Amino acid sequence: MNILKEIEEKLIEGDFNTVNSLVKETVEQRINPNEVIQGALSPGMEEVGRRFRNNEYFIPEVLMCAKAMNMALDTLKPLLVGDTARKVIGKFLIGTVEGDVHDIGKNLVSMMLEASGFELIDLGVGVSTEKFVAKAKLHQPDIVGLSALLSTTIVEFEDVIQAFQEAGLRDKFKIMVGGAPVTQEYADSVGADGYASNASEAVEKAKDFLTERRT
Repeated sequence: MNILKEIEEKLIEGDFNTVNSLVKETVEQRINPNEVIQGALSPGMEEVGRRFRNNEYFIPEVLMCAKAMNMALDTLKPLLVGDTARKVIGKFLIGTVEGDVHDIGKNLVSMMLEASGFELIDLGVGVSTEKFVAKAKLHQPDIVGLSALLSTTIVEFEDVIQAFQEAGLRDKFKIMVGGAPVTQEYADSVGADGYASNASEAVEKAKDFLTERRT
């Protein structure tokens, strides 16, 4: 079994100690960290999310997998972010909406955006509509990202977008949404500018939005 497949399987099992050891091995072997993310961590967490949605996994299992994921990201992040002196290409404000405390996907997206040159303002989890509006006014980002894992909390997307509209901010930046239960159709229905099904896609769409804004 190759090391990426083994990381994926151990991540799904929630074996965080083994995942951490294997990820450190990939660093020693000079395996590109993006390969580790795309070839092992992302598919592993997608499977965890699928099992959670299908009631095959419950909160304790998900938390163990999340711990494994976060430990892996802590190891890889310095390699991805790298040169702190490089040019910042844009500013991205991100948070998980009110009522939702899940941050695995948000953290992965944040890390990859940073690695691609974005300045990140991470508001954390359970972010209220009022806080999104206040922080957007303060930081003036190019893009705002709204994250949610639960079908019961993605309804907050529409409230946040409406609040931006009412505050006269809707045309100041692009709004992207994402999370396991989110679809392109749902993103369109709540008035978001963009949707991404994974971290790599989120980075590419964010770059596209920057190009649009500056041309």
